[in-house]
Amino acid sequence: MAHELLIEIGVEELPALPLLAELENIPQKWREILIQHRLDSSFEFYYTPRRLVIFHESFPTAQVAERVELFGPPVAISFKHDEPTPAAISFAKKCGVHLDELTRAQKDGKEVLYYSAVVEGKESRGFIAEMVESFVRSLSFGKSMRWGSLQSHFIRPIRWLTILLDGHVVECKLYGVMSGDVTRVHRMADEVHKSVTGWGDYRAKLRAGGVILDPEERKTRILSKMEILEHDLGFIIEKDEELLAEVVAITEYPTVLVGQFDEQFLRLPPEVIITSMKTNQRYFPVFRNGRLSHEFIVVSNALTEDFSKVVAGNERVLRARLSDALFFYDNDLRHGLDPTKLASVLFMEGLGSMLEKSRREQEIGLRLNRLWSVGLDERALGRALELAKADLMSEMVYEFTELQGVMGSYYAQAAGESEDVVLAIREQYLPAGEHSPLPSTPLAAITALAYKLDNLMGLFSIGKIPTGSKDPLGLRRAFLGVVRIALAYRLPFDLRATPEALADLYAPFDLTRLWEFMEERLYSYFQTNISVVKAVLGGGSTNILDIAKRVAMLDEITKSDDFRTNFSTFKRVANITKDLDLSTLGSVSTDFFEKAEEEALFQAWQEALTLTGSDRLHALFGLRSHLEAFFDGVMVNAPDERLRANRLALVGGIYRSFKEFADIKEISI
Repeated sequence: MAHELLIEIGVEELPALPLLAELENIPQKWREILIQHRLDSSFEFYYTPRRLVIFHESFPTAQVAERVELFGPPVAISFKHDEPTPAAISFAKKCGVHLDELTRAQKDGKEVLYYSAVVEGKESRGFIAEMVESFVRSLSFGKSMRWGSLQSHFIRPIRWLTILLDGHVVECKLYGVMSGDVTRVHRMADEVHKSVTGWGDYRAKLRAGGVILDPEERKTRILSKMEILEHDLGFIIEKDEELLAEVVAITEYPTVLVGQFDEQFLRLPPEVIITSMKTNQRYFPVFRNGRLSHEFIVVSNALTEDFSKVVAGNERVLRARLSDALFFYDNDLRHGLDPTKLASVLFMEGLGSMLEKSRREQEIGLRLNRLWSVGLDERALGRALELAKADLMSEMVYEFTELQGVMGSYYAQAAGESEDVVLAIREQYLPAGEHSPLPSTPLAAITALAYKLDNLMGLFSIGKIPTGSKDPLGLRRAFLGVVRIALAYRLPFDLRATPEALADLYAPFDLTRLWEFMEERLYSYFQTNISVVKAVLGGGSTNILDIAKRVAMLDEITKSDDFRTNFSTFKRVANITKDLDLSTLGSVSTDFFEKAEEEALFQAWQEALTLTGSDRLHALFGLRSHLEAFFDGVMVNAPDERLRANRLALVGGIYRSFKEFADIKEISI
């Protein structure tokens, strides 16, 4: 048999972002509690801003029976002269049985006392209150609060608790609230409190009371209405997925409405308007003919027949925000970009002001341009780097920090800077994440690299190094951005030489730690067998272009079925030569060949060395049959010292040829 179980935790409105951050963990945490209590079963999870809901259509009547096994003390110390010792008596007491009911078993090579029994499960109803409390306390939304006289914390005050097992209330007291059979519908409904008798009644009364419980249904309702508006009014709505998730999380009965703002505000950069709408008000921007329109979409949670006041209120709020933004923008245009103001802003203790950081980035960019022979106009590059951080002193960026770089590009354009300089300022922080676009010109790429490399070098120089999973300053992301840019623009970034060329710009620090950090990040960048990357790095390559090329070649080879079958041959090559100093390895003399297998292997190896790149690597792996014949027919560690040295030189030379690409001993399959 099974029960119908409904659990509803009613709360004050949950903030969207903390809820969404924890969302995927919530069902898993309930699942873990079910397993812990031996009541694992399927369930559904729903949420609105005012409730977290779990529903079991078939909740187990009782726990699953469990076999208990207990191993006791060794028999040798359990009995003395056929009489039980205190150790045996204590074990029997622990098992809750008479000593005669114990049996014997083998464990760790010893005969020990043993007890085994099937423990029948207890009725599930008795665990529900405990499970609900454990579940709620397991949820982690970041900041929490206390209310009333309670000492316990939660994200928002709990106002009601509904727990029904087959329509009957399960008693539970949680945060001072007793469970019952009453739920609450939409705040604007005529009668908010509703008693319910079970799942079907609960869903029906929520629906009638203006609550759509299923978040997917709320999302579909929003998108469907947006599509209708797009068709009827001839515009395109920017359906930002993150914003949509937020809106779904803060509404119980969403209604999509269209508002407008004065067209004079379109003089603002579109990013300013869009950021203001999304960040401050959770509005969706609207476009006509590819350009931002003076309309916007607001999703209301109101229950009313007349939404005119809702629209007017949102228009009034947006008008005030855009008026402020226009004031900031005009002020910034009047004052222009003045990088000297950055002297008053501290970048990081030990690294000076933002002006000092800006000047380091200028020097880095110019050095990279020369070091790599990029061929950029140094005046344009220097100007882009000089102005890159200047918008941090603007009123607009002070208000909208996420627009740094973007606003600088508008102010630089207004000041008559070249198109390349304007674009480099705008794209200086790219890529901002794994799937973020890259800078679109070489000038922008070097500008972005200068920013990221100064962060890496500077922060390592003052000991701000990521540890474990913590990376508050985003250095892992910064380095992966460096790799993406270098590969996209074929820039010969070297893990050793490039930092060494910039090290004098910082206080002395151990560059080895930075090199190790960068190598570690390459394992996550290259989406392949970790051992392939390790092998390539073990081969001594430090140029990112060369590393990427070698990883691609070796990855292709190691994924073949033939390689997996025959790789043991190459492992043997690595093992035989592991104690050899390859740098002092003697030359191979054909005069000491005694077997045809030696000659055949040597000739095939020499032919492989006439090739280059991928052809050479394939040819080296093509030595497998010759190597197998050699190992079968030739004694490498021959008694004769000259023969032994020559044969080791042959095998060691082949291994050294592999190491020019990768250290094959590091490969695991």
